Amino acid sequence: MKKPELYVTAGSAEEARSYIEAGADAVAVGEHRFGMRLPGEVPLDELGALIPWAHERGAKVYVIVNKIMDNNLLPELPAYLRQIHEWKADAAVFGDPGVLIALRQAGAQGLPLHWNAEMTSTNYETAKYWGSKGSTRIVLARELNLEETLEIKRNLPEMEVEIQVHGMTNIYHSKRTLLTNYKDHQGRDSQEEGTSLEKGLFLIEQERQDERYPVYEDVNGTHIMSSDDICMLEDLHELMAGGIDSFRIESLLKSHEYNITVIRSYRKAIDAYFADPEQYEFQDEWIDAIRELQDPRRELSFGFFYKEQVY
Repeated sequence: MKKPELYVTAGSAEEARSYIEAGADAVAVGEHRFGMRLPGEVPLDELGALIPWAHERGAKVYVIVNKIMDNNLLPELPAYLRQIHEWKADAAVFGDPGVLIALRQAGAQGLPLHWNAEMTSTNYETAKYWGSKGSTRIVLARELNLEETLEIKRNLPEMEVEIQVHGMTNIYHSKRTLLTNYKDHQGRDSQEEGTSLEKGLFLIEQERQDERYPVYEDVNGTHIMSSDDICMLEDLHELMAGGIDSFRIESLLKSHEYNITVIRSYRKAIDAYFADPEQYEFQDEWIDAIRELQDPRRELSFGFFYKEQVY
């Protein structure tokens, strides 16, 4: 049985190093011009130093290029992919087929690819199609339940399967500047009030006023995030027994202390299971450490993993 990877997104090279030191096997970084919903940016000059540092410690660095590419971005993309390939990034995380064309133009076909198309990665035949195009991994949609997740893995022996096990998820994205447009329509000073990730804006529905949906605007448009946080720590053993290859922690809108605590708790659970799967027992202290730092307004939930799907 293969030990799964523990993987976390990082908003800076400094964060990436601290996450690896805390127990992450891999980090994902990128730039806003090519990647969406990043907690920060790691420019090329810093990436060139981060990758060998991580490799010396047995860790991996993935570069996120999951943006829906506009025409004006296409001329810049091949050079970016060529550079991260030359620096031996461990994979490019993509969703737009334009990335495949840019790889050929860059002569960087040897760069491993992880296909992440958010909601559309819901079955193994689609995954096999992208595998035929060079993808070595599929990042599954967050809307799949446990049974569907494990079924996909059983039918993909030749590809790695990655799932998100902790943190918030994206539930809506528009390339339009909806927050700025709204504030302008209301006659408010959008520059003064701000619409960025750091401003802590929320949407609240009239019918469910106890649920707060983080919303922010950046160079890629407007994003609305889930009102709760996935936490599969207690049932991680079921996913490990099912052979899932990579467990992703989403660090977006979390403090550095929180993310470090989450990494350490998941690291302990993974290591304990693989030390002795037969005698594995979950330790409450692992999740208690997370709950101590959890925003009381955000519930820890199993996401869709235990929901019955109706088609």
